[in-house]
Amino acid sequence: RQEIIDYMVARYGNFVTYDPPLTPLTVLLWVLPLAAIVAGGWIIVARTRRRVRIRQDVLADAIPAAGPRAGVGVYLPGVVMALVVAAISYSQTGSYQQVRAWQQATAQTPGLLARALDPQAQPLNEEEMARLALGLRTRLQNDAGNVEGWLMLGRIGMVLGNAGTATGAYANAYRLDPKNSDAALGYAEALTRSSDPEDNRRGGELLRRLVSRDHTDIRVLSLYAFSAFEQQRFDEAVAAWEMMLKLLPAGDARRAVIERSI
Repeated sequence: RQEIIDYMVARYGNFVTYDPPLTPLTVLLWVLPLAAIVAGGWIIVARTRRRVRIRQDVLADAIPAAGPRAGVGVYLPGVVMALVVAAISYSQTGSYQQVRAWQQATAQTPGLLARALDPQAQPLNEEEMARLALGLRTRLQNDAGNVEGWLMLGRIGMVLGNAGTATGAYANAYRLDPKNSDAALGYAEALTRSSDPEDNRRGGELLRRLVSRDHTDIRVLSLYAFSAFEQQRFDEAVAAWEMMLKLLPAGDARRAVIERSI
């Protein structure tokens, strides 16, 4: 849940938590309406004083006719100014457009998800995948035990190059179902491709466990070899590639790539 909150705050601002910190933006959001109210009050006082002076200079019998209508007119400019300034302040600092984009992404999630899962449908572009990721995050907040949902979010994160989204999503999927090969391999890949050396180390350890569990899985061996090579553990990388050569058929195009790597 906290990962989702952090993501929403990073994308849309602290207002989504309904507990915004004291920043120049939040100060502006509250000060502008207050300034409008103060300005409106000043106008009301100034106009009232002016009318008092005018009343002292006019005939007493002229006052009743003008009095009732003047009372409303005195307050109107201040009220209008306060409303205008408050509206401008909200439009500039209230993140209305971001909230609307969030709502639209949530509404479009079912259709985008159906397209993503349909091999015959038009592929999603980058913007649509970003909206789908946002919609999935919102769904998973209320359905945190959905392993397939976390796997889908992890794949989208990898495609978008969003390491944080991919790692967090695959971590949740792996935590929920450690025996799920897609969850384990996805989590390991996200860790090995991270820019954090500690993530790389953890990814390497996870891959060793996966290889020891099943040393005939080409996907696991390939990722293990890549991880070992990136961390300059060349003996381990060569051993994984040689094992892959034993498993791949003679005419497989990947054999030439592996032989060059060795």
